[in-house]
Amino acid sequence: MGVISLLLLIYLVFTSFWPISALYLVWLIFDWDTPERGGRRFTWLRKWFVWRYFRDYFPVQLVKTHDLHPSQNYIIGSHPHGILCIGAFCNFITESTGFFEKYPGIRPFLATLGGNFRMPFFREYLMSGGLCPVTRQAIGYLLSRNGTGNAVAIVIGGAAESLSCQPGIATLILKNRKGFVRMALQHGAHLVPSFSFGENELFRQVVFKEGSWMRNIQERCRKLLGFSPCLFYGRGLTSVHSRGFLPFPRPITTVVGEPMTVPKIEDPSHETVDLYHGKYIRSLLKLFNEHKARYGFLETDELRIL
Repeated sequence: MGVISLLLLIYLVFTSFWPISALYLVWLIFDWDTPERGGRRFTWLRKWFVWRYFRDYFPVQLVKTHDLHPSQNYIIGSHPHGILCIGAFCNFITESTGFFEKYPGIRPFLATLGGNFRMPFFREYLMSGGLCPVTRQAIGYLLSRNGTGNAVAIVIGGAAESLSCQPGIATLILKNRKGFVRMALQHGAHLVPSFSFGENELFRQVVFKEGSWMRNIQERCRKLLGFSPCLFYGRGLTSVHSRGFLPFPRPITTVVGEPMTVPKIEDPSHETVDLYHGKYIRSLLKLFNEHKARYGFLETDELRIL
């Protein structure tokens, strides 16, 4: 969608509608930093009727286990990444699963690649739903200069985690991902684990061995571009049994866990970050083990953290 909007803007330059491109570019210059300053969200877009069909296709549901109080700010860790983060998108960017009803007074945001907000027109669409760049400046603004009652969801595993996405296997890239904990400490934002059961069931991916030439290409793309090209397939347009690029209709259940109180420390030490990072991992493991049997995993299945 971002690429299409960019090509459309370039195409209009060579037509009689070139003033549209010119005016938009002027607007873009003046509005360049808006994504880093809380964005520009619209409730009516989050409540589009099309999101209900989107939810029911899988279906997707949001499970609340504890209250989130509007007097606090939160960082929600979203796991796993999967291929397209469908559970996180549906629950935190649309109102189809009833986030506002379950957490009154809480404004959810979802952090994504900053490069997406450099695409003309596409950036407006992203901001209108509550998406923000996954940068220190953008997240810091929401946690410190946008009042209270903000919940920023971060898919912590990122592009690296998408490479290990396989049905029936829960592998998270988390051991060395500590920046979100440091930000929580700097702003006194409470940490909340969440897990989307079924996220890894939506596509089938070709997983390449470590050290193979294709895996090396994926890793280089991740480091240079921020995303990893994956070879995957889903269902076709005509049949669930045919291959295509639609996700398989598998239930996704996003369980939001108990908020973990975090003190405000302007310059936390490495030891303090490690301490709360360890607490977060234990809280996430507890959440997974308590709900895994109910939402598609066996009692013997374990959450692997790399």
